Amino acid sequence: MQFATSIMIISVPLNIIDLHDDGFHPLVEVGLFGKTFIMVLDTGASKTAFDQTTITEANETMSILASEKLSTGLGTNTMESFTATVTDLHIGELHIAEFEAAVLDLSTINVAYGQMGHPKVLGVLGGDILMKYKAVIDYGRKTLTLKTRKPQKVKLKIVT
Repeated sequence: MQFATSIMIISVPLNIIDLHDDGFHPLVEVGLFGKTFIMVLDTGASKTAFDQTTITEANETMSILASEKLSTGLGTNTMESFTATVTDLHIGELHIAEFEAAVLDLSTINVAYGQMGHPKVLGVLGGDILMKYKAVIDYGRKTLTLKTRKPQKVKLKIVT
């Protein structure tokens, strides 16, 4: 039995929220730890990052390690950074078995969202995942499209 690969295209709905005269943020639903969460789609974030408080509450046994790097952006100058190996992240039909993510204090984002009546977010889906899965963001259709290779078993007849 030989294996061939085909491209799997996953389209996920986006919720575009209005930041009250301060722009818009696209939000996407993800599955993690058997629960559904909301993440901000952030093309300016080089790496996917999770809010330290929210991810710890969602999975108390998750191992979070201190990082020597300071993170910049996200509305602050610099902040202490941690990392975690995240397993079983689902974005629509896309299953990401394991990847390393930043873990940061994103409480200022969640406080601001709460003041505007928006939902609490687990974190930001960053450029690492968006690039790896060839993301296409369509604001008009309010969709995020991701691509991945899907192995398929096929029978190949070898002629000699």
